[in-house]
Amino acid sequence: MSRETLSRPEPVTPRRRTPQRRRPTSRRPSRTEARNARAAAGFVLPFLALFALCFIAPIVYAVHQSLHKTERTGPLGLGGQEHEAFAGLANYAHALSDDRFLTGFGRVLLFGAVQIPLMIALATTLALLLESAAARGVTFFRSAFFLPYGVPGVIASILWGFLYVPGISPLVKIADAIGWDLDFLSRGTVLWSIANIVTWQFTGYNMLVLIAQLKAVPEELYEAARIDGASAWQVARHIKLPLIRPALVLTTVFSIIGTLQLFAEPMVLRPLASSIDSGFTPNLHAYSEAFVGNNQHVAAAEAVLLALVACVLSFGFLRLVGGGKERR
Repeated sequence: MSRETLSRPEPVTPRRRTPQRRRPTSRRPSRTEARNARAAAGFVLPFLALFALCFIAPIVYAVHQSLHKTERTGPLGLGGQEHEAFAGLANYAHALSDDRFLTGFGRVLLFGAVQIPLMIALATTLALLLESAAARGVTFFRSAFFLPYGVPGVIASILWGFLYVPGISPLVKIADAIGWDLDFLSRGTVLWSIANIVTWQFTGYNMLVLIAQLKAVPEELYEAARIDGASAWQVARHIKLPLIRPALVLTTVFSIIGTLQLFAEPMVLRPLASSIDSGFTPNLHAYSEAFVGNNQHVAAAEAVLLALVACVLSFGFLRLVGGGKERR
């Protein structure tokens, strides 16, 4: 290697400068933005206040009551003053050890397993029939099917009670005339008599929810199916039913929650049917604990348990339906 090569300096490559990120400068909101934020808060705050007062506060109070018990001072706890003491999970253990409360839970689960599918199937059938191309008198029949929902549950139970009581009911008289011993309020049939009232009252409501979903389906899909030669049954099965699936899920979830809250119908029919006791449904049992047995802490624990079961069943159904959709 020559001296010139050794003495020649090596070229120096310039280093690239990495661009430095500018720190975001804090900008004060303009007067218009601040005014819009205050206006939005003014609209939202009343809703949040009512939501906290009517929804959050009762839940917190119910949980608080379920974790306490009433202690009385004096000889044998019969005199002196009353004060609340922390009870832990004792009220929940008491509720879960009550056979009538657990039997009521089993009864409403059986009720829902039979009544909900029948009601949803009937509502779906009515919605499809009223939205078919050959339907006549749609407005009249839609109003007629929805009319029972406008009747309060107590009034509906009283009306149906007149049709269930022997000696008053024309249905029982007709059954006796043909030699059929019919008792709507016996121990084996009273649950299904209540199911009939609930189905009569809420089928029209679920039908309208499904019709609203059907109205959102573009007419082009129906026209394309008819051009391809699809029959009315094929259009209903392959187009309408898959597209109203969200509405079917919604009505089923509402029906599950309503079934667990069954109260007005057995409460009204209780004086007419000896088979309906204070533990016929979980809600009726909690009512009896609070206002008959004067044990509001156990009633609060039962209410919390009822809410937890409703959440588990509702979200479990949503998870089941969602999981089935993902597998497909």
